[in-house]
Amino acid sequence: MEWTFLDTWIVVTAMLSAMSCALPGAYLVLRRMSMMGDAISHAVLPGLAVAFILTGSRESLPMLAGATVVGLLTTFLVQAVVKLSGLDKGASMGVIFTTLFALGLILIRRAADHVDLDPGCVLYGAIELTPLDVTTLLGMEIPQAAVTNAAVLAVNLVFVLLFYKELKITAFDPALATTMGINAGVMHYALMTLVAVTTIAAFESVGSILVIAMLIIPGATAHLLTDRLSVLLVLSLVIAALCAVSGHIAAITVPVWFGFRDTSTAGMMATVAGLIFLAVFFLAPRYGLLGRILRRGMLSLGIVREDVMGLLYRYREVAPRDAAPLGLRELKEALKQGAAVRMAVWDLLRTRRIRRHTSGFTLTDKGLGESAGIIRSHRLWESYLCERMGYCMTSVHASAHRLEHVTDPEMQAALHRAAGRPTRDPHDRKIPD
Repeated sequence: MEWTFLDTWIVVTAMLSAMSCALPGAYLVLRRMSMMGDAISHAVLPGLAVAFILTGSRESLPMLAGATVVGLLTTFLVQAVVKLSGLDKGASMGVIFTTLFALGLILIRRAADHVDLDPGCVLYGAIELTPLDVTTLLGMEIPQAAVTNAAVLAVNLVFVLLFYKELKITAFDPALATTMGINAGVMHYALMTLVAVTTIAAFESVGSILVIAMLIIPGATAHLLTDRLSVLLVLSLVIAALCAVSGHIAAITVPVWFGFRDTSTAGMMATVAGLIFLAVFFLAPRYGLLGRILRRGMLSLGIVREDVMGLLYRYREVAPRDAAPLGLRELKEALKQGAAVRMAVWDLLRTRRIRRHTSGFTLTDKGLGESAGIIRSHRLWESYLCERMGYCMTSVHASAHRLEHVTDPEMQAALHRAAGRPTRDPHDRKIPD
């Protein structure tokens, strides 16, 4: 891999573009309006094309003005269609943005005959060419795209810092924001304006198609990692920067492995962003798929473990003193589970809640105390459901069995009082102290 100053400016421009998109994009994710970013990024094409046709140049100011106007128009039209037609927001966005996008494509094809405009660059970006269009700033030649994206990032940062509380409240509870004197509608359209401006600034870098990846994926990925808004915003910026750096490195290295020279940096940025999201989707501690599967498995194992201890406690109550202890086979048959009982028994032996004998298992003092609490919860629930709720059918045992696993000591004490402080359950079995 041969790295030049051009690569450095490409990465810098990509980072500024991705980070400027990540800030408003995080709020789109929180507001469940991710597709609004997609709608705006596509629908601003008519404004971009009209600016080209009227001015005959690619000057940033008319482009920005035209696209921002159409971006706000898209937001107003979507809201109007939702209110006036009763369609859901997704359908309304689909109607508006596809119509405007198609109109934009027609106008761009028309404009391409008169100005230096490549429709492909508008759609997919040309970040590799940004170092060639430079401007002088503080005596340095800096790519115009880097300056534009840096300015937009600065505006987005200032906006988020100044209106952090308002954005936070309107993102989670617009009705509460209104009662507190915060105009949720104004904040909504201000955010949509930022999205439109940010989208236009990113056109030259990642185009109108791939900009949605930079808007949504960093925020969505960060949302899987944290529930705190401040941390989410910081993580969104970090993930966006990581996508930009990794995307360009991958664009100039990965194709070489397959005999090609390089590929699109913008496309690889979006690809890397998707791979990062996929990794977090599987591996995130709290919301990751594997983490959820592991927690459910541990919960199921905990329930089986308590069932084993409860069964051993009941057997201890009714079995003669010289009776042989229950073996693994009897436990499996009684609980109608195989591998889960084996794992639960292994864990109970490991934690010294049961002990092994030649013919089976018995409770240790530690296990006896815990199993007594489980049986106490079960029989208190049976007493409460039967005596206080009039629910004395045979299925009361199944209901109590489900509830015993979610009863903590405080709930158990309240249940004891609510059931009338019983000492025996409806089946005349003693309720353990």
